[in-house]
Order: sequence, then C-alpha cells, then structure tokens
Amino acid sequence: MLSGIFQRGSGELKSLGGRQRWILLAVAFGCCVLFCAVARGQDRPRKETYGTLAKPASQMHGADNAHGAEQRFSDRFEKILGAEQPAKGEWGILIVDAKSGDVLFAQNADRYFVPASNMKLFTTALALATLGPDYKFRTTLEAQNGFGPDSRLQGSVYLVGRGDPNLSNRKFPLNGKEEFDGPPEKTIAELASQIVAAGVKDIDGDIVGDDSYFPRERYPSGWEIDDMVWEFGAAVSAIIVNDNTVALTLTPGEKEGAAVKSELSPMTAEFRVNNRVVTSAAGVKADLTLKREPGSNTVTVLGTLPANSKPRKLLLAVQEPALHAAQMLKRILEEKGVVVRGVARTQTVKEAATATHKRTVLATHTSVPLGDAVKLVNKISQNLHTESLLRTSAQEACQHAPAATPPQNCGALTSDDYAAFAAKFYTDAGITAGDVVQMDGSGLSRHDLATPRAFIALLQYAMKQNWFGAYYDSLPVAGVDGTLEDRLKNSAGATRIHAKSGSLQHVRTRSGYAELPNGQRLIFSFMSNNMGSKGREATDALDALSAAMVEEFGAETIGCCKDRE
Repeated sequence: MLSGIFQRGSGELKSLGGRQRWILLAVAFGCCVLFCAVARGQDRPRKETYGTLAKPASQMHGADNAHGAEQRFSDRFEKILGAEQPAKGEWGILIVDAKSGDVLFAQNADRYFVPASNMKLFTTALALATLGPDYKFRTTLEAQNGFGPDSRLQGSVYLVGRGDPNLSNRKFPLNGKEEFDGPPEKTIAELASQIVAAGVKDIDGDIVGDDSYFPRERYPSGWEIDDMVWEFGAAVSAIIVNDNTVALTLTPGEKEGAAVKSELSPMTAEFRVNNRVVTSAAGVKADLTLKREPGSNTVTVLGTLPANSKPRKLLLAVQEPALHAAQMLKRILEEKGVVVRGVARTQTVKEAATATHKRTVLATHTSVPLGDAVKLVNKISQNLHTESLLRTSAQEACQHAPAATPPQNCGALTSDDYAAFAAKFYTDAGITAGDVVQMDGSGLSRHDLATPRAFIALLQYAMKQNWFGAYYDSLPVAGVDGTLEDRLKNSAGATRIHAKSGSLQHVRTRSGYAELPNGQRLIFSFMSNNMGSKGREATDALDALSAAMVEEFGAETIGCCKDRE
C-alpha cells in the first residue's frame, strides 16, 4: 500500500368550495400523470437522431435488422448497468454510426459529466488542428554576449523552454510500449555538449532557467493537493525535463530490520529525502507512506519493505521545473569541464521583459514531430504533456495572429485565455457552445465537464481532417497497447475498440471508435460518474458495454448504412 499525505416566509390558506376542490384535484391528477410519464421517459435509455430527423421505419433500409440490434444492445445495457454498483452511479451513453451520424443508442447524451482523461481527446485534437502534426518544439541555450578567443563567455547562459514535453531519454516513435535510451537528463546533456564543442570553457555568469514562454500558473483549477506529489500532477512549465519528475528508488535489505537504501535519479537539490523505511520479514506485504509539505524540499518516506523484495520506484513531481533544469545543466556543464562562476537560478521578471530579444543562440534542440508526441500522450495518458499542448497552441496562435487582430500580450495569457481559445475551436468544430467546460488540458481537474454528445461531435469532426491519421493512431487499442492493453482481452472488443480511457476517483470514461466485424465504424462515448466503489465495477461495466456494442451492432450491417461504401 502506498499513500500520499499532506499535513495539511409566511403563507395564507383560503378555504375553497367543494366544486373548486374537485376541479383542482382533477387538474392535479392530470399533471401528475403527465410529469410521471415524462420522468419515466427520462430515466430510460432513449433512441435519438444525431444531426438529422429520424426516418420512419418503412423508409429505412434494413430497419428490422437495425431495430433488432438496438433492442438487443438495449437489453444488455439494462442488465449491465442494473448490477448493484453500476446502478448507483450516473451514466451517459451515446453511440452513432460514423458515416451517417444516425444515433443507435443514447442515454443522458446532453448532460454534463466529469470526463477525466477523456479531456485529452479535445486537447490533442486542438493541438493537431492548430499546430499541425509536423510541428516541432524548439529549446535553446542562449547568451547575451558571445565568447572571445579565451573561450570565456561573459554573462549568463539561459536555458529557454518553449513547451517541448519530451526533453528526456524517450525513444521515438512509440511502438507499443515506452522505451528509453540513456540517462533521464540526456537532452540537457546534448545541449551542454553543443556549447562545449563550440569552445566554451568558462561562463562568467549564472545558469538561468527561462520558462517565460508560459505564464506562471503551475497548477490548473481543480487539481487537488494530493496530485502535486506524484508524476501525474507535476507542475506545469515551458521547461519539461524528464516529465518534471525524479525517481526515488527504495531498495530493501537482505534481512529483517536492515536499513532500506534510497536513491534519487536524476540528482537534484530540490529534494532532501528523510528515509525512515525499514526492511520487514520476507513475504510480508509492503507498507509505504510518503509525506511532503507543499513548498517543502523534504520528502519523508515511512514504512516497511519485505526482505529481498524488488526495489520500489516512486516517481515524484518537481515543484520548480525551471530551477530544477538550471541546476541540472550547471552540474552537467561542470562535469564536462566548464567553469561556471555563477549560480543556477530562474529568470527574473525584469529579464523576461527586456532581455530575450538581445540574446544569441548557442545551442538548439528540436523535438520530434507533434504527431509522435500526441501518440505518447493518448497512449499512456500523460497529463503534463497535454497541459503543454494546450498552452503551446494558444501561445502560437497569439504570437502569429493576423495583423488585423487587436494586439495582445502573449506573455500574460491566463487559464481563462486558454479556455476561451479552446472554446472557439470547439465551436468551429461543430460542438454545441457550452457542451465543454474546460479548466485544464489533461482532465485531471475535477472542474472539467463535457457531454457525451460533445465527444461524438469532436470525433466526427476529427475524421474529416487531414491530421486524422495521427489522431486515430494515438488512441489505445483494446487488448493491444496503452491504457487499454489489459482490457477486453479474449472478447469481441479486442483490437476493435480504439478509444481514450479516463479515470479519477468516482469517475470512469471511455470514448472513441469501434471497428465492427461487418466493416462499419461506430463512434461512442461511455461516461460514468458518482461510482461509490474503487472503480473496478465501473471499468468492468465499460468493458461489458464495449463488447456488447461490437457484438450486437457488428453482427449484421446496420440498417441506416446498408449498401453504402
């Protein structure tokens, strides 16, 4: 068990005659019948038409077959969500035929749900549409002065980040699972090697982390304090080295009572480890607790690890990414023999406002194409990377706005500006205004809201875009890879469900595409909120719905689309 803990007015009644009372009773009875019928209709799954009016059954090709598939799915839906735990939660379901847009099944399709990581579908589509799948991030080392024949550089060296989410040792393109090559600081070391190769041997100034490309808003609204300890809640910055994390590895001893060894990688001055973990008897269950006060550099780990058990790796979030990166760069330069006479620090407000246009570029790192970065984001559900994509999209749009656009201070964009930028894109994409309430890019915010219909509209829009290939390939495939690797194995849904999963406490979601055995493609959004259990029952229900969708709608050609290419 591992837990993260932070100490941290009056009315008047008039008499009515007998006839009046009978009239009122009759009216009240009629209203009750009407409203009860409406309420029952809202509680049941209902067939809707998406985008067009429903045709009478006599005008639909294969209407009987289509109705049969819908009824069979509806029956299974009732059984799956009628189980004890799923029945206690709220569910939003929408399934449409990808080509015609006809709705095959719907329940609560226009109600808000917390989407969790399904929000990444919106953000990655936004980034691909506004930046393009070939977009590349650029990270530089810069100086205000050149260096002379004595190889001495006058002034400070600036590490300038522009949102590249992969300043790490990851291998691209992603093939199935993440692969790594070299140490976590590999990219920073390559930048340092460039200036050493250019002849710099002495820096008469500081090493400065410049992440001013993004305004300083480390944690979006709706992130919880417990999130900020772990890698999935790492602070947002325009400098992202090794996902703004460090790995704390705990290695138990060979005998009960022995000390447990702790090691940080990469080394950083930001963390001081107070290791109070001891080795327990072999075979005993591990019991670890980690504590870190907000803003503190001390991490305390307590508990036990069984003797001779495998080391435990804890991925901890860095609170000041620009400072962390500057300290790393200074250390690497010194290891390469460069004398650094100053300190590692972050850029001041004055420097950010006046110095950037005067600098000389000393070294450059260019990222992998955005399409490759998006594939990683959606396959493994990487939160911090998605936040960078949202901010970079807005920043680039601001900095390259048409001349007729009113001038805007692009260095002072806020979360409200990001939300407004995203909302305009969603409206242009055909999503009903107000159907998406976005507080962050990743879906970690508990304040995000979206309707199942908004996801369907987004996924339909994406299919028509020239970047759809990169988008579709980024989705986890059931039983194959990503967050769905272990889901739907040995079922009808294996390899046929290409979808983004989402998970928060009391939230489980899944939205994407279903490739049916009959050659048809469906678009679906399954959203579950307010589940009281740990989530296993909701995830199992999502699996059951996914398999039922493939089995029932894939067993025969859907009536709305027969005889169509």
